[in-house]
Amino acid sequence: MLKQSLSQKMLQKLSPQQIQLMKLLQIPTATLDQRIEEELEANPALAEGEARDELAEISSGEEESAATDEQYELDDYLNEYIEDDPASYKLRANNYSAEEEEKTVPVAVENSFHEHLEQQLGLLELEDERKEAIAHQIIGSIDDDGYLRRDPVSIIDDLMFSQNIFATEDEVVDMLKTIQRFEPAGIGARSLQECLLLQLQAKLEMDDEEDFLDFEEREDLELAIRVVKDYFDEFTKKHYSKLQRKLEIEEDELRAAIEEITKLNPKPASGYSSGSSERATQYVVPDFIINNREGELELTLNARNAPDLHVNDQYRDMLRAYKNNQQGKRANKKEREAVMFIKQKIDSAKWFIDAIRQRQDTMYRTMYAIMQYQYDYLLTGDQRKLKPMILKDIADITGLDISTISRVANSKFVQTEFGTKRLKEFFSESMAKEGGEEVSTLEVKDILAGIIENEDKKKPLSDQKLQKALKERGYNIARRTVAKYREQLNIPVARLRKEL
Repeated sequence: MLKQSLSQKMLQKLSPQQIQLMKLLQIPTATLDQRIEEELEANPALAEGEARDELAEISSGEEESAATDEQYELDDYLNEYIEDDPASYKLRANNYSAEEEEKTVPVAVENSFHEHLEQQLGLLELEDERKEAIAHQIIGSIDDDGYLRRDPVSIIDDLMFSQNIFATEDEVVDMLKTIQRFEPAGIGARSLQECLLLQLQAKLEMDDEEDFLDFEEREDLELAIRVVKDYFDEFTKKHYSKLQRKLEIEEDELRAAIEEITKLNPKPASGYSSGSSERATQYVVPDFIINNREGELELTLNARNAPDLHVNDQYRDMLRAYKNNQQGKRANKKEREAVMFIKQKIDSAKWFIDAIRQRQDTMYRTMYAIMQYQYDYLLTGDQRKLKPMILKDIADITGLDISTISRVANSKFVQTEFGTKRLKEFFSESMAKEGGEEVSTLEVKDILAGIIENEDKKKPLSDQKLQKALKERGYNIARRTVAKYREQLNIPVARLRKEL
């Protein structure tokens, strides 16, 4: 049996413009200029730089005539647009400083790591093109940390399919050994153990050629090679007493050998650029700047990557010329289509400019609320003055939605006199001390990090002892919570913090 019924539902649907605004809000200042460039390329009605005329801003709430006749609608639009003449939507406001006029982000230009290896290969006198092809394939397979993650069989397959070269495993391994003698030392290693061993052996070979080590230093180096080569597992797990027994050495000797190992670079290619645009050096560009003006905090938005935008003068002039030429005549279909196309592009440009302005207004309101909430901390830099603060706190103050606050806080940075901080660092849950005082969990983590930093590294504190030390300071938390905070601080367990 069929039944009909009426029901009411409340659904929240975002328009395409609102969705685009949300996306703009998530973009950090460092990449905003790229998004603006994309819009400039896609919409010829949008222009960058100072407008030709100094014209007043108009409200983003302009509406066209609701007349049903298309010609009247077009005429109304032309009259409204040309009379108001919105050639310039100034994006700058009083919250930008003169120091922020420079709009370019510096880009590091370096020789890539792979180019460096190719240059060294070019200095070798290889017997034939076959060996050269094998060498190029190996170099191309080395990752941006300097490691060769592919086994010889995979490299043989690559050579066979891409260059029709049938190489043997011995040929690949022999050429790899040659490349492993390139600079920087440790290159082409297939594991961390091999990487460290290659660097230690390179030091020893350099001493054979130049005699720059004294007797004791050479002994330390030879012992370090033994540790890495034969007892790497014990070394990584810091089983120092076991190492002393197996090597039959004193603690001072083992300490000297370990010092040699810790001087090495576990990522030998880290000093070079990758040569890939996707992995280009990233610079942190602060989205906000807070200055301390004689005890008063002053907030400014960084406008470095937000250029002045306005509606293209040529598009405005095209509409004006059309209106002057019409003089009461009815436009034909082609003219109407052309003008409606221009109208669409102008509307899109006006919306984008308004969206950028709304983005900046929302960001400023959010950061201003955060600054006021964490005023004492931003004034002094004292971590203990950082108040517990969640997204809802700022949403309540600003009247903005929690999701909007989250988008602003994500991937954004603020420059303070105590360094450039992620906005996420200001948000934390609260916990009560034994006296009932509410403190930020960030304060607890800071205290925990300080306790670990000052511990006796020969006898590092277990999580249970760390819990006890925190309790003595008034922070009564469970041992598993201590372990969680320690892991969030990227601090290893006590056994791995042990030093000789």
